[in-house]
Amino acid sequence: MFDLKKLDSFATQPGVYLMKGRDGTILYIGKAKNLRLRVKQYFVPGRDGRLMVPYLVAKIFAIDTIIVFSEKEALLLENNLIKQHKPRYNALLKDDKTYIALKINNKHLWPTVTLVRYKGSPKPDGLYYGPYTSVDSARQTLDLLQRIFPLRQCSDQELPRRTRPCILYDMKRCIAPCVGRCTKEEYDAYVNRTIRFLRGQDSEIVKELYKEMHEAAGSLDFEKARDVQLTIGFIERTLEGQLVDRPLGRVDADALAIFREGDEVVLTQLLFRGGKLSGSLHYDFTAIAEEDKELFETFILQHYEKQTDLPKEILLPLLLDTSELISDIISKDRKKIFILSPKKGERKEFVEMAYVNAEGRFRKEKDAKTIRERTLMEMKEKLNLVNYPERMECFDISSISGTSIVSTLAAFTGGMKDPSRYRKYKIKDVSRADDYNSMRESLERRLRRGKDENDLPDLLVVDGGKGHLNMALKVLADLDIITIDVIGLAKEEGRHDKGSTAEQVFLPNVKDPVLFKSTSPILFLLQQIRDEAHRTAITFHRKVRMKKTVQSALEYIPGIGPVKRKIILKYFGSLKKLLEADEADLYKVPGLSKSNIAALLAFIENKKM
Repeated sequence: MFDLKKLDSFATQPGVYLMKGRDGTILYIGKAKNLRLRVKQYFVPGRDGRLMVPYLVAKIFAIDTIIVFSEKEALLLENNLIKQHKPRYNALLKDDKTYIALKINNKHLWPTVTLVRYKGSPKPDGLYYGPYTSVDSARQTLDLLQRIFPLRQCSDQELPRRTRPCILYDMKRCIAPCVGRCTKEEYDAYVNRTIRFLRGQDSEIVKELYKEMHEAAGSLDFEKARDVQLTIGFIERTLEGQLVDRPLGRVDADALAIFREGDEVVLTQLLFRGGKLSGSLHYDFTAIAEEDKELFETFILQHYEKQTDLPKEILLPLLLDTSELISDIISKDRKKIFILSPKKGERKEFVEMAYVNAEGRFRKEKDAKTIRERTLMEMKEKLNLVNYPERMECFDISSISGTSIVSTLAAFTGGMKDPSRYRKYKIKDVSRADDYNSMRESLERRLRRGKDENDLPDLLVVDGGKGHLNMALKVLADLDIITIDVIGLAKEEGRHDKGSTAEQVFLPNVKDPVLFKSTSPILFLLQQIRDEAHRTAITFHRKVRMKKTVQSALEYIPGIGPVKRKIILKYFGSLKKLLEADEADLYKVPGLSKSNIAALLAFIENKKM
């Protein structure tokens, strides 16, 4: 327990405090204008209404402080320390979240628009627009852009090799920069319009197109005038379908709101570009000690620090004392970002809309969580499991004619996919490379390490019947593990038709399998984890096989040894991409000499013949 007498010795200057547990683990990091006054508030009964604070205070054994000279320095230091130490009771945005966006590689001579996925923050290699809420919405936008603005769609490797326009030129979907059918100025004009369209300036573009159409008609260039008219019609029909189009003019804004219930928190971010709602993102937190103001500060500092598509305004439901300081930090050398708390008008409605979405997300997730918990409880009862199956794991084996054998582990936590716990294994013992022995090796490697690290699942799902189940039970017995439930999942004998839900669940020491209706949520969940293991196994096997194909293809090229083969494989990723490479691409590969590049070019030419 923390000695409260020590609080009187704390400084009264600005700074950061680090609350630690008995073992020295940092539990929570905060900042303050006055360190002594702020930390004392945690220990006054009823003074702090945050739900998690009593739990946090009960675990505090020591508090370290770092004094700084300004509140801005305290903000920066707090943000850096949270990312460095990842305390249990602080909110931390994970960098493993995948986003979907449209990218314009504006550093290329002939830029193009592509759909990309990225984790954390996008790379500084182009202009990113999004993120989009789904792949479908991003693809619809990309399709619209490709219909309106005739930019190239071929790859960077294909572009210099073209000697005549592709069919997209005849369809008026590309102006063929590959063979000089347009000037750089004409192409850049389309790129500029694409960028402005993605920024929500579509009404301005329509006005420009009307002017262009009239000029073409005035010059008796009726074919061009008709093409421009078709483009205008396509854009206007699309704009009519915009259901959320609010009169904020050209302002780009993000509206943030928080919904709390118990120790669960949802923060919602609505993205408005050019006055239109273009997307939404949700962030879930559990058992954090930050109040709303602190959570907004943490989120803004972490989220916007590396973003490239910054809004002009960040709209909040409450006023931050540090809004100017945070604005300076995230703006840096970029455009000024204003952090506002609107009290009326359209901006206030945007914040209210964000709150409604945060609550809706919370209710939806809470209902889904309740259903998952009920399914897992029913699974425990109907299958006579010892453990509540909070963590489930399933293996699958993949090979072709007994070669390049791999296995993968799919993991579910709380009835949902848990990719952070997925594992991949290359089978080492190929002398007995059948399905049973490959599965046995995978189980032994996973469970032996899990036993050593005290990291074992509650339920092990074996893809197979009694034979596979008994094999898994023997592995557990050999390793002296008795805390895991094991079941086997197999299609009903004689029913191997694709997509059949006639499944049997085998239990240890039970003669007959358990049968579920095809609509059973328990069966659906078991099939989900089995299918996920199967999918990851096939994907991993394909990757391993492709790597071997490239390595064997490069094996007999003069001067290309094992080390350089590995470098080439890592750079291109596949034989197909290597064969598409030209001399300029090869010079970008680190570690290759001129003789290596000459040998590779000869290899590529030989393969094309």
